[in-house]
Amino acid sequence: MRWQGGRRSSNIEDRRGSRAGPRLVGGGVGTIVLILVAMYFGVDPTPLLEGMQSGGASSTGSRPTAEDLENDPLADMVSVVIADTEDVWTEIFAAQGRRYEAPTLVMFTGATRSACGLGQAAMGPFYCPADNKVYIDLSFYDQMRTRFKAPGDFAQAYVIAHEIGHHVQNLLGISGQVHQMKQRLGTAEANALSVRLELQADCLAGVWALRADKARNILEAGDIDEALNAASAIGDDTLQRQSQGTIVPESFTHGTSAQRQRWFREGLGSGDPDSCDTFNVDRI
Repeated sequence: MRWQGGRRSSNIEDRRGSRAGPRLVGGGVGTIVLILVAMYFGVDPTPLLEGMQSGGASSTGSRPTAEDLENDPLADMVSVVIADTEDVWTEIFAAQGRRYEAPTLVMFTGATRSACGLGQAAMGPFYCPADNKVYIDLSFYDQMRTRFKAPGDFAQAYVIAHEIGHHVQNLLGISGQVHQMKQRLGTAEANALSVRLELQADCLAGVWALRADKARNILEAGDIDEALNAASAIGDDTLQRQSQGTIVPESFTHGTSAQRQRWFREGLGSGDPDSCDTFNVDRI
């Protein structure tokens, strides 16, 4: 991915100086693994965060300077990707007569407070609609490379673009509508709605990728394969097969590997958010 030389976002908050050590009540390694499997790429982590002790996790940080970023290539890449999402979605919203409100990306270590509760690194990246912030412990990218076998800078960018997709859904009111509908449904039906929400975020990540490439020529050979590999690695069927040896479709909340790849490709092929309407198609 050609990210070097791109504009850096000012909407970055660095909380990595705080290394608080909160724990899950009644938890442990098994609980952390279940959270990681269930909530990777989740839109609302509030239910998962209930029962966590707040410890001394930080809720404040600072904006990294240009010099800070120059000395931290991974954080620098993240800042450039966030800037690219800002440029792409500002243009898309403007074309629709709307104003895009950029989120803040929070980098943290171990644990941090959010308006949705306490966030832990073991949860993976998440978006909090209550404060319009994306949270990520950059060590998660090590997990992508080793645990999920999904290396590469564009795979890392896909993770961010997916979470920004959830922010777009929140701005458009989609997330709120889905949340209200889920309150009136049984577990299986609510899970099915969550799948459609997640697949739409994958599609919106594809929209970003195509438009950012047209604007700045960011894609290199192999980049799309990196994103598709990452999408496959965190499909519900793949994760369930690895963790429990069986697949339970009615418990899916994010979509199968094939579905996640398909909807990323849909956005990448069209560059049009209207093509990402996962809620009005029979086959996802």
